Amino acid sequence: MAEAARPVENTPISSGDLDALKTEFAAAVAAADSIAALDDIRVSALGKKGRITDMMKTLGSLPPDERKNRGAALNVLKDEIAAAIDARHKILADTALAEKLARESIDVTLAPRPAANDGRVHPISQTIDELVTIFASMGFSVAKGPDIESEYYNFEALNLPSSHPARDMQATFFLPGSAQAGGDKMVLRTQTSPVQIRTMKAQKPPIRIIAPGRTYRCDYDMTHTPMFHQIEGLVIDQSTHMGHLKGCLLDFMRAFFGIDDLPIRFRPSYFPFTEPSAEIDIGCKRPKGGKGELKLGNYGDWLEIGGCGMVHPNVLRNCGLDPDAYQGFAFGMGIERMAMLKYGIPDLRTFFDADLRWLKHYGFVPLDIPNPALKG
Repeated sequence: MAEAARPVENTPISSGDLDALKTEFAAAVAAADSIAALDDIRVSALGKKGRITDMMKTLGSLPPDERKNRGAALNVLKDEIAAAIDARHKILADTALAEKLARESIDVTLAPRPAANDGRVHPISQTIDELVTIFASMGFSVAKGPDIESEYYNFEALNLPSSHPARDMQATFFLPGSAQAGGDKMVLRTQTSPVQIRTMKAQKPPIRIIAPGRTYRCDYDMTHTPMFHQIEGLVIDQSTHMGHLKGCLLDFMRAFFGIDDLPIRFRPSYFPFTEPSAEIDIGCKRPKGGKGELKLGNYGDWLEIGGCGMVHPNVLRNCGLDPDAYQGFAFGMGIERMAMLKYGIPDLRTFFDADLRWLKHYGFVPLDIPNPALKG
């Protein structure tokens, strides 16, 4: 590489030497072999203490006519030198870019580097896909509804009177200033049951749906979060009974957990929207002394996993259905709880921590199907 051009010295010059000054700077610009050297020339010629700038400062002491002619000549010289510097700068910049591209060229025929962090499917998404797949094979379709509901759909239509404790502020997120005509407030739905109400109002029996989705309650600890996921099921026709409900849930539980002899039992319970109502238990083996892992299977012990029952006649009436002509069952369970039991996840809160290390450990490779019962 040629030696960097030496900046032109800032020495006094007479008016008759403008052509010589132009030639001198033009030669210096042409000889500059780097942008840094070119910047030095710009400063030497056009900077605050540059030679042309100094000559401009002397115009005030000249007679008017000479000042006008000499000023015009200096402006022309200034513009010509600036144009020459800009042109040379473009040439040097293009050359530098070409050299950089030559040094940093990429051989596109080479095999790509292995991905350092491949994506993972979140356990909640994976579990919902599994649930939907199993229930779809049993003839259920998926129904959806809004996350923001009125008190009517979230409570009253489900046979929850205004005095019911579930409507207390400690359990429900009420939206401020959302009261409708008649005082009906808007809430973040506390369950996906409003989807059942909307479906029964919009669709004539027979009905066979599941409703997976987000729900919201004012809780936060190791087993509760303010936002979580539920899946509920609903069957309405003229002949469904409690035996169908138990058979449906038995087939589902065994398919989901992949345990052929997994037992289930119903324990009498109370829910405002079903009658009779029951808690759903599945067989398990609890660790002795509280240490070790919980095992699911036919071991003689029981674990509660959800709720169910026959749809209450009042709920049917609220949806415009005759309880003397139609009956059916409903069930519900937490999706996070299902995922925790199946995949050994100890803390509910970690589902929502957005920790990539956690997701890499508990997540699933796309297109992977962890449950052999779902393949094919």
